[in-house]
Amino acid sequence: MSKPVILCVDDEVVVLNSLKIQLKNEFGDTYLYEVAESADEALEIIEELEDEQSDILVIVSDWLMPGLKGDEFLIRVHQKYPDVVKVMLTGQADAAAIERVKAQANLHSCLHKPWNGQELVETIKSGLEKL
Repeated sequence: MSKPVILCVDDEVVVLNSLKIQLKNEFGDTYLYEVAESADEALEIIEELEDEQSDILVIVSDWLMPGLKGDEFLIRVHQKYPDVVKVMLTGQADAAAIERVKAQANLHSCLHKPWNGQELVETIKSGLEKL
């Protein structure tokens, strides 16, 4: 059985690298850390992980990305995987998009860029406690 997964989705590689470093520093080898540069790539990774029977516990997703926006992506994920903890990390999501994800995808939290590393870790820990 493989390790549970935390998936980070953002169209900026520097953000993904930063998230991965912060999460690894906090959680070490407890989880696998997957990254995707778009919602479409993330959906492909989710399918691959499902084929491998890996559990995705947390998804941290940007809102403003080319193609599928973060709110639409998280709602789509929620329809198939309602137990995944969903966190939106954004510099510019509109309030309506955030409310839509809260209502339709059980959004755990919305953090704003630039984020505080400790706040990110605490948010993920509190989400994991709900599982």
